[in-house]
Amino acid sequence: MTREPIDKTLKMYVGGAFIRSESGRTDSIGSRLRVCRASRKDLRSAVETAAKSQPGWASATAYLRGQIVYRIAEMLEGRRQSFVSMLGESGEAELDAAIDLVVSAAGWSDKHQQILGTANPVAGPYHNFTVSEAVGVVGVVAPDSPSLLGLLALVVPAIVSGNSVVVLASQTTPAPAAEFAEVLSTSDVPAGVVNILTGNREELVPHFASHREIAALVAAGVDPDTQRALELGSAENLKRVHVLESPIDADQWQRHIGPGAIERTLEFKTIWHPSSA
Repeated sequence: MTREPIDKTLKMYVGGAFIRSESGRTDSIGSRLRVCRASRKDLRSAVETAAKSQPGWASATAYLRGQIVYRIAEMLEGRRQSFVSMLGESGEAELDAAIDLVVSAAGWSDKHQQILGTANPVAGPYHNFTVSEAVGVVGVVAPDSPSLLGLLALVVPAIVSGNSVVVLASQTTPAPAAEFAEVLSTSDVPAGVVNILTGNREELVPHFASHREIAALVAAGVDPDTQRALELGSAENLKRVHVLESPIDADQWQRHIGPGAIERTLEFKTIWHPSSA
């Protein structure tokens, strides 16, 4: 007797747990595969979880955060066969670029502060320093394609500096994001630092933009209407919005990492200190 494969629903990943939408809604993405459709309440719960986890993550040493991010690359490599089969024809190139990007980000974890911070010349008996720190909770709207590399190009620069993130995964190809959640669940990334939602972009983007506890938004691969919704919705609460203009691709992954990519989810503070001279 031939055994029929079982139906599967891809879960969302919030607070280190795999959950269904509180609404119970799902969307079909294959003959036997479904994906949860997040609601506004799911987003609110994910932001609350991210906000609770962020201070502890930010207080970890930069070196430790780099080691934890590097562990993500190791685990992506360990799941190579699964990711490549899921990503299709360009799977090898996309996964290689994703791993290289994560390794590069790990190396920048304890170096970006020296490059982005500065000692400012002032007139008077003072020292004046500009230092960077994480903004807090970052909302990420991932591009539909490339679904894995695009997600990591936005998420990893944000978390390496101490932010926590709430991600809206690719709407058309959410399976790689669900597989990445499996990586996170067995890695050293603390629960709640990365939270992944799946669902309808048009429905959720306005709530990402208007939520007051999301301090910054990063998006890529969105149409002009979505970009406008992000910017207008964020105007009232003065949220920082960064929409990548250049496409994310495996050949040019270097453009999406380094101090410039990390800077978009940092804020800068100036410190005055009396000089003994």
